[in-house]
Amino acid sequence: MIDMVGEMTDRLLADAGLGAGMRVLDVGCGAGDVSFRIAQLVGGQGQVVGIDRDARPLAAARDRARELGLQNVTFAEGDLGALAPEHGLFDAVVGRRVLMYQPDAAAAVKSLSRALRPGGLVVFQEHDANMVPASLTPLPLHERAHQWMWRTVEREGADIHIGFHLAAVLEQAGLDVVRVRAEAIVQTPRAYHRTAAIIRAMLPRIVQQGVATEAEIDVDTLEERLADERTKANTTYVSDMVFGAWARKPA
Repeated sequence: MIDMVGEMTDRLLADAGLGAGMRVLDVGCGAGDVSFRIAQLVGGQGQVVGIDRDARPLAAARDRARELGLQNVTFAEGDLGALAPEHGLFDAVVGRRVLMYQPDAAAAVKSLSRALRPGGLVVFQEHDANMVPASLTPLPLHERAHQWMWRTVEREGADIHIGFHLAAVLEQAGLDVVRVRAEAIVQTPRAYHRTAAIIRAMLPRIVQQGVATEAEIDVDTLEERLADERTKANTTYVSDMVFGAWARKPA
């Protein structure tokens, strides 16, 4: 199964200018997926610091770093709005699916920019619920799955239109926006996204927020039912819009 979002992340980081020898902060790093991608770009002379407020995924990230033999990645527990001084200054700050959960995204970015050297980069990738889902042929199960995910994060307080707000957020934080772009996740009868796996991971949250019951979702058969619906309709389905943006701290 193709990691479509991962490919978008790789392109965004490279196009924004992350490269060898840079010192990069990955905020809301979770289990380190983006941190490890950055580590490949900065190489052995660079350094990546991943920060997250949840100790559980950080433990997994540290285990993965040891298994991969990566010496240029470290992880720390903390809030992105209150970085510890000992972390020092960075050439770039990166985040994926982070700003959508901030009560005041501009204030969060402004706080993060204090950890940047003058001229440093800020790079964010955020999903947005606007304009999707889309298909020429109705796909009721796909549409329900989309609603299960987005209604859940909205009820949790997320900004589900953060992509369209991204440029304004960066500008309000005092940064010089270089570029904002959007890419779509396109599913076909033979190429599709990890929808069922994502819903399985989100299942406790979906139920907790009263969006759907376990019986309604039937997660054990969901992937098969989604593939069957798309194959029978023989149609293309656009499930997500993914915004990427980068900006610089004024020199």
